[in-house]
Amino acid sequence: MKKAYLLSAILGLCAASAAAQYTQPLDSVPSRALVLSGDASHPAQLHNIAELYSRLNLAFEDPAAPRFLFLDKKGEVALGIGGYVKATGMYDFMGAIDNNGFVTNEIPVPLNPARRNRFGATANHSTIFLKLVTSPTKFGRVIVYVQTNFTGDNGGYGLKMKQAYVTVGHVTAGLARSTFSDAPAMAPTVDDQGPSGQVTAKQMLVQYISPSYGGFSYALSAELPSASYTLAAGTEAISQRCPDIPAYIQYAWNKGASHVRVSGLLRQLSYRDVISGHNHFATGWGVQFSAIAQLGAGFSFFGHYTYGKGIGHYINDFDGEGLDLVPDYNEPGKLKAPGMAGLTAGLQYDITKDLFVSASYSRAQLYNAGGMSEDTERYSQYIAANMFYNVWGDLRFGLEYVHGTRKDLSGLSGKASRIEAMLQYSF
Repeated sequence: MKKAYLLSAILGLCAASAAAQYTQPLDSVPSRALVLSGDASHPAQLHNIAELYSRLNLAFEDPAAPRFLFLDKKGEVALGIGGYVKATGMYDFMGAIDNNGFVTNEIPVPLNPARRNRFGATANHSTIFLKLVTSPTKFGRVIVYVQTNFTGDNGGYGLKMKQAYVTVGHVTAGLARSTFSDAPAMAPTVDDQGPSGQVTAKQMLVQYISPSYGGFSYALSAELPSASYTLAAGTEAISQRCPDIPAYIQYAWNKGASHVRVSGLLRQLSYRDVISGHNHFATGWGVQFSAIAQLGAGFSFFGHYTYGKGIGHYINDFDGEGLDLVPDYNEPGKLKAPGMAGLTAGLQYDITKDLFVSASYSRAQLYNAGGMSEDTERYSQYIAANMFYNVWGDLRFGLEYVHGTRKDLSGLSGKASRIEAMLQYSF
């Protein structure tokens, strides 16, 4: 019942946001766009196409604007179809990860001579998306977005839903990137896994994002929780009964190209104490400071610092590793939310409009894990240096070096290095 009230409250905020600020309209249809049907001369369509081409709140990995457009004659609806084909080749040395993503949690500890080198290649992160945009209605502009890739359910080749949501005015409902994740502040990488300490979760949500008030905005959402536990004797996992509640407040400048954001997250994680015969909640929480800033002379900074308890699902290296709740060995039959932190920071330098380089450092750190097995990850580090070059039009080449380390509670550590290159064509 509380969940229903919360969702209703968030949806109710839509009516209070009549002063919506949308992307500035275009002067003309972009030259790369192919209008397959419809009338592009209607003034309202330039607003719709501008929304299709907007990169507001997108991460580097998110596909560019759609190439193929379907427009209606009245200027009320625009549908774009796009995506990219991405082929990546990689070579591991000084330690190898048996995964096409550079997952630092999977670095062998200690170094396994049988896993010293590895050659790999994949195209399964190629993606296709559809985006529909309407002219403003009495509730605001309607946006429908569906994105898939080809990673399948087990990392192979097979169509898999990545995002699917509907936005009406300032309210979004569906499968989308978590409000606790700051997409523009993420590190650009060839590697599809991304930095170990980065926050990248996507889940079902109902989200409200406010208009900008002099550069200030805020967001609040209720999100379907996902959690993995390490169970103690006398405990068992049960279905979650409360949504995760993330929120943020942000200040943006330079036409939205730079911002600072403070985020918070509240979780109530359910489990059962078999010894006492009762169900319990363990409270998880998180705070995050993130930023992206244009520094001048072609340089920009990006990054975040995250700390909390019971937020393993939200940090790349801890997701799915049984670290949202762990045994509390001081109290039999009880679980606790361990402390953890994630950090990513880096610089990007735009050499030309078609060529940039970047370097980033990331760390995932586990705290308060006493009693866990000695082969539990204590911390990991992820260092990346790369360059991206737009060869021509929509063809992009990327080259990257990644180095990772993992240290366990036992004190043993392992490391791995990778060189990888990608060729990506957007359509």
